[in-house]
Amino acid sequence: MDSSQQLPNDFIQLCQSVTAKRPKAVIDHILQYGFITTEELKERYGYNHPPRAARDVREHGIPLETFRVTGSDGRKIAAYRFGDVSKARFSRLSGRTGLSKQIKNELIRRYGCKCFIYLEKVEERELQIDHRVPFEVDGEPELAPESFMLLCGSANRAKSWSCEHCENWNSIKDKSICLSCYWAYPENYTHIAMQEIRRIDLMWQGDDIEIYEKLKQQAIRLEKEIPEFIKEIIEREMRQNGDR
Repeated sequence: MDSSQQLPNDFIQLCQSVTAKRPKAVIDHILQYGFITTEELKERYGYNHPPRAARDVREHGIPLETFRVTGSDGRKIAAYRFGDVSKARFSRLSGRTGLSKQIKNELIRRYGCKCFIYLEKVEERELQIDHRVPFEVDGEPELAPESFMLLCGSANRAKSWSCEHCENWNSIKDKSICLSCYWAYPENYTHIAMQEIRRIDLMWQGDDIEIYEKLKQQAIRLEKEIPEFIKEIIEREMRQNGDR
């Protein structure tokens, strides 16, 4: 059965706007058959972690719901189908490719071709436009660059996981809480998903990788984890400079 017959045109257009291989495979299958099972994801498409494939779809603003069906061996397994299509995210942005490109270009012009979370330069095609304040908390924002940020896929997945486990996302839905969160404004925040946490994401690339390998070997000799070892180096430097 072709489930797209019961879906509004704007939702189908949103589905068709997804071009990434893994979420597209899931979406196209559901459009054609109405749902997709974890068994099909593994055996037909080769995705050994079905929840990750489902999350990819949700990250594109397409709601999915999980239910149970009987697998080929007679046991109950999970399956996914479209959820409440009225909750589809990015509907206005995704349906306006020109505006989406304009916003992305303006963010790159202002801040450079880099991920707002990791602050590392990446290829433009790897950057995704993301709401600073989640759609689930504040609805669709004004379609202006200030309402969005550019994230690489890894940062986008990390933000999605953290937000989805935040009390503000699930029940409070107070925009002001998001505005002071790391995931909305990593350059100026007071909490991370309502937790008293501060973080720095460090990356070594190119010639700097040699420095990382030296840090790693020193940490191993001292039987320390690398983050703990780096913290100790920073604290020792601060004490030597009289900052503590």
